[in-house]
Amino acid sequence: MTNTMNARQALGSVIEGSLTGGLEVRLHPDISVEDMRVGKFLVVQGVRARFFCMLTDVSLGAANARIIASPPGWEDTFLREVLAGSGTYGMINISPMLMFTRESNESFSSTNGKSLNPFIPSASGLASFKPQTSTTIELLPVKTIPSHFSQVYEASEEDFRKVFGWEDDPHRKNFSIGKPLDMDVPICIDLNRFVERSNGVFGKSGTGKSFLTRLLLGGVIRKTAAVNLIFDIHSEYGWEAVAEGKEVNTVKGLKQLFPGQVEVYTVDPESTKRRGVRDAQEIYLSYEQIEVEDIKLCGRELGLSDAALDNANILCNELGKSWITQLFNMTGEDIKIFCNDKPGHPGSITSLQRKLLRLDRLKYMRAVSPLNYSNKILQSLEAGKNVVVEFGSQSNMLSYMLVTNMITRRIHEHYVKRADRFLQSKNPLDRPTPLMITIEEAHRFLDPAVVQSTIFGTIARELRKYFVTLLVVDQRPSGIDNEVMSQIGTRITALLNDEKDIDAIFTGVSGAGALRSVLAKLDSKQQALVLGHAVPMPVVVRTRPYDSAFYREIGDQVWEDKSDAEVFAAAELAKADLGF
Repeated sequence: MTNTMNARQALGSVIEGSLTGGLEVRLHPDISVEDMRVGKFLVVQGVRARFFCMLTDVSLGAANARIIASPPGWEDTFLREVLAGSGTYGMINISPMLMFTRESNESFSSTNGKSLNPFIPSASGLASFKPQTSTTIELLPVKTIPSHFSQVYEASEEDFRKVFGWEDDPHRKNFSIGKPLDMDVPICIDLNRFVERSNGVFGKSGTGKSFLTRLLLGGVIRKTAAVNLIFDIHSEYGWEAVAEGKEVNTVKGLKQLFPGQVEVYTVDPESTKRRGVRDAQEIYLSYEQIEVEDIKLCGRELGLSDAALDNANILCNELGKSWITQLFNMTGEDIKIFCNDKPGHPGSITSLQRKLLRLDRLKYMRAVSPLNYSNKILQSLEAGKNVVVEFGSQSNMLSYMLVTNMITRRIHEHYVKRADRFLQSKNPLDRPTPLMITIEEAHRFLDPAVVQSTIFGTIARELRKYFVTLLVVDQRPSGIDNEVMSQIGTRITALLNDEKDIDAIFTGVSGAGALRSVLAKLDSKQQALVLGHAVPMPVVVRTRPYDSAFYREIGDQVWEDKSDAEVFAAAELAKADLGF
């Protein structure tokens, strides 16, 4: 057994530590500290269990203070080599995340037919994990630590498979989001668990949040884990978008990957048509559909005071659904007469009238809408279609917040009724298809000042009660209400620099201290920390490229790489159409 253990190189020995503070590991003399990177996955071999760990810190140590006081010169290679490993050594701090244990005492077989302890590495890496009887490996939360001098090894592909599963697992809707930093093995998230709760994609500007979001949405659509309603403020998800860091290259949108499963709606048909989007459907909203809650959410963009909002409530109560249209038609004298009979304030109502007139300049607003477009979107969702709502030239925060809130409130109301009907009938046919709503600039909707009165705060707090969850995309998680952040099930976070934003990511997360250092050391591109409900433990990944290989693996159509000339020609044609 000892020979088997020695067949695989150990990196170091556990010398001290605690369950909450992590384990201190002294590296063996032949292991370079420069090969140890924050976010790396390691395995500690205990007597009764194997501990799956994440490397959270790297440091240097010396056996004698005199060495530090009088270090050898850099040119003295011989003395440095003599001291290495004995007088000087590398140290790493690792946090145990999961334990592998056996459910019975039956023996395991290795590839050479000998009986092995299943937690002892074999000559080919790890034991085969194929028991001679019905013994199985069980993953457990860490509630103890390995003993002194337990050996530490690099995590193998088999370890990752045991923890994160296989993408083609027939029993789970697994989706590969990326790979570990130093291995070529997929890291999968469980999409069934992912859509059970609201989730977040976070990172500072330029770290690839949109690409991460497209990956996730593509996985959810391919695995039919939920239907999606995506409010696309920058027109990045429905059709082609510019690849970050490249002048002419573009990436495909969800409508191109899944033409039969995705529908595009737009509040700016002219802009959408210029971009070459096929079969996009128009959206128009009417003043009669606007409620005071919608106005309150946009209060900052419209410059409305609390007094103006109070008077909006009075007007709505007295005039009914047409209160905005009637307000626009009021003269100064009409407002005074109204306030003589009702508890309104003439100055506040006049100010409200002036500021709401900004809505009259929005392309998609009508006094009366011929169709209920919210119901039209709802019909698409209930038919199993995924809906992308584009904004085109109307991509200002006033339009985005107004349209998003109005449509979401009505769709949520319908889902509440359907969920109640299902709970009463218990008929599987009445069960609503889970709906995931994607919103960008999420802190605008979930700010502590407004979250209690917005539909998005309600959805986040409801968890999955009515089969509706959120996917929030934001560069400022610190702007999101703490109660809402604590309800975010899975958090996929690219690089963040602001301390407040980093603190917000770990709201309600145990063991956040060790993970903070991991998050702070991420690269600015194509790396993310994934933690929460959809993964068994926190993990740092090199995110999956959103490229032609991804198109072929996940889309409905077979995609071929375009030549540089074709890409350039397409870009020039698009510029000509836009008048550049």
